[in-house]
Amino acid sequence: MFMSSSVAPVQNSELLSQKTINEVKKTVPKSDSKHFDDTSGGLTEDTTSEDGIGMLSKESGNADEDNSTENSVADGNNESKESQNSAEENQEENHAMKGSDEKSESENELKTVDEDDGNRNGKDVERNSREGESNVETGETKNRGGEINKNVQEESEESSSENRRESGEGEKKFEEEASADKIKHVDKEAILIEEKNDKNQDEHSEQSSVNNGVEGEENNQVSSEILPAGAQSEILTESTTQNGAWSTQAEESQNEKKSQQSSVSSEKHGHHWKICKSTAGPDYIPCLDNWQFIRKLPSTKHFEHRERHCPDEAPTCLVPVPEGYKRSIKWPRSRDKIWYNNVPHPKLADVKGHQNWVKVTVEYLTFPGGGTQFKNGALHYIDFIQQSVPEIAWGKRSRVILDVGCGVASFGGYLFERDVLAMSFAPKDEHEAQVQFALERGIPAILSVMGTKRLPFPSSVFDLVHCARCRVPWHIEGGKLLLELNRVLRPGGYFVWSATPVYQKLPEDVGIWKEMSRLTKSMCWDLVVIKKDRLNAVGAAIYRKPTSNECYNKRSRNVPLLCEESDDPNAAWNVPLQACMHKVPVDSTERGALWPAQWPERLKQPPYWLNSQVGVYGKAAQEDFTLDYNHWKTVVSQSYLNGMGIDWSSVRNVMDMKAVYGGFAAALKDLKVWVMNVVPIDSPDTLPIIYERGLFGIYHDWCESFNTYPRTYDVLHADHLFSSIKKRCKLVTIIAEVDRILRPEGKLIVRDNVETIGELESMAKTLQWEIRMIYSKDNEGLLCVRKTFWRPTEEEPIKSAIV
Repeated sequence: MFMSSSVAPVQNSELLSQKTINEVKKTVPKSDSKHFDDTSGGLTEDTTSEDGIGMLSKESGNADEDNSTENSVADGNNESKESQNSAEENQEENHAMKGSDEKSESENELKTVDEDDGNRNGKDVERNSREGESNVETGETKNRGGEINKNVQEESEESSSENRRESGEGEKKFEEEASADKIKHVDKEAILIEEKNDKNQDEHSEQSSVNNGVEGEENNQVSSEILPAGAQSEILTESTTQNGAWSTQAEESQNEKKSQQSSVSSEKHGHHWKICKSTAGPDYIPCLDNWQFIRKLPSTKHFEHRERHCPDEAPTCLVPVPEGYKRSIKWPRSRDKIWYNNVPHPKLADVKGHQNWVKVTVEYLTFPGGGTQFKNGALHYIDFIQQSVPEIAWGKRSRVILDVGCGVASFGGYLFERDVLAMSFAPKDEHEAQVQFALERGIPAILSVMGTKRLPFPSSVFDLVHCARCRVPWHIEGGKLLLELNRVLRPGGYFVWSATPVYQKLPEDVGIWKEMSRLTKSMCWDLVVIKKDRLNAVGAAIYRKPTSNECYNKRSRNVPLLCEESDDPNAAWNVPLQACMHKVPVDSTERGALWPAQWPERLKQPPYWLNSQVGVYGKAAQEDFTLDYNHWKTVVSQSYLNGMGIDWSSVRNVMDMKAVYGGFAAALKDLKVWVMNVVPIDSPDTLPIIYERGLFGIYHDWCESFNTYPRTYDVLHADHLFSSIKKRCKLVTIIAEVDRILRPEGKLIVRDNVETIGELESMAKTLQWEIRMIYSKDNEGLLCVRKTFWRPTEEEPIKSAIV
């Protein structure tokens, strides 16, 4: 079910905005939607469709941009030689963090195309470690009437460049002769391309470039890349939804905060940045470190102090970087060790080192792969679970799981070897930096707690839920917390509980086991097996959620209660927990009635329950799904992978800040990356589709901070996010949040309208980020920027974040 101000009636729809999904019974006035001629399988701008309740499409059209042949950054293919010397690695990392005032110090320096580019005042710390230049090829595909035409003729005009290598200094000059296409530098209506190669960051391939004064063998041939034209791919364009008569969660839910006032008109792009001064310092998380609010909580009995409490005004300052911070170690070596200075927290090693969670080894934090319940390694424990219940079938039937109280997430980290995605979470508590360790290792994790509110996920999406000594009192208060797991677990899915009440006979454990047995039986969960892991001297009880309502109807006591029919199980943003169960869907056309196809087939197949719906882009939902998938495969393969100068071998943690069907993440399937798909609460609720195809994600409001530590993502991708979100909150606060969660040298890729692209470009310059690429055509633009190590010197105290 989708929500929109423009409505086209459809039937049996399931996609709603999370801003509307928490309440039912509120009708939405209908208005006609404008459909389009769809000769090419793509969509024009201003096309919005809706189901019986409504459909929201917040993104601006991007067809024109993808319909044109876009210029991009060429990859210089420069690589470093390997070295095992840790001291030399430090020398290289420190070299990367120095300012680049000494422009002729290294042979690796690059002269950019635009030597006048603002704010490049010698503080761009990465320029000394970059080399390579690119020719620019541009092309345009004519796009008439806002429509995509399969028969359109591509009219490409190429520009030539001369790549000259000078002797002695090793400097390069870049001369670009633009043809009739008339390229302008940093112009909203044209293209600027800087060819800068990512340095190889693996600690075993860093030092040779310092000793020899070069990063690797230079490439004399300048490559060029043309982004896919509309005639070559299906271009999908969401229309820009205007403020209309569609309901939002902010209006309907008693638990939603009052919506923030938008301040779009007076946005200043010459923002004066300061460093956030808070008790948490380099680990500051605005919505979890609001001590001003936490101090006033009447109770912390239900872990209210670990839940989100966002400050009244989102911060506009920058989080400091820890002293000695280095570029993260590459995956898969990062699973086993990370730089100590990147997450300088030894406490957990002192407390949990004997359980093989984490150890301190000179300049590294090392992770032997153990945990409280699997001291002898996660892989043995993972195999033990499948041997206990072969039907779990890791990487086939069980693809997306939830790991509750994950610790340093070694369980999820080793599940990658079984082709399983684990959404791991734990609170920001006395287990210092556990989730930060996980993310620095390259393992998916978020900060969350089983407290008073629902988890930020749809219902019936996880194939399996795991708890290994997760310290959650499942049995108390009518089983409210276990009933929340029941909400997010698929019918037929498994709950793996590895905890002392399963295998120990202490009085407290015996009492908890009796309560859990009573509760799970009343919830109609089938106790499949209780198994003992002799190697680790632990045990696990494995339960299975029912696939029908037969057991519910036969219960002698209606406890736990069945939820009211009006209670929407998909309502997940700031919704309080209830001690009730939702009925299992049994109609074969309903989501959750049938198990998804096995992985990897489920990635490509449109969910069976989309048959009668209209999709986000206005077509039949299954066709919409397929077009979106094909579109992103083309964009990723022809543009992102080769055309932006991104070294994807150094990329691990990726976020799609405004995912629709998860097409962007699906297109990256064959890379060694994972993608956090974020569905904004005011966008169409497509998150269940993302899970159905074997991917994962989360709901979020980008006017607030994300539940992650600073410096945890390598690449952020935003497709028409900023133009929509800036209507509700200040753009500068969103950029400050982007800076917070993006790693130094990380990339931000933005597709949006020209006005928004221009605003973001201006802000990026004030942050002294590198403008790697900017392109625009017919009011649509593409921007790729690279965060630097730059930090301001002036501090800004954050009163709410000081203990």
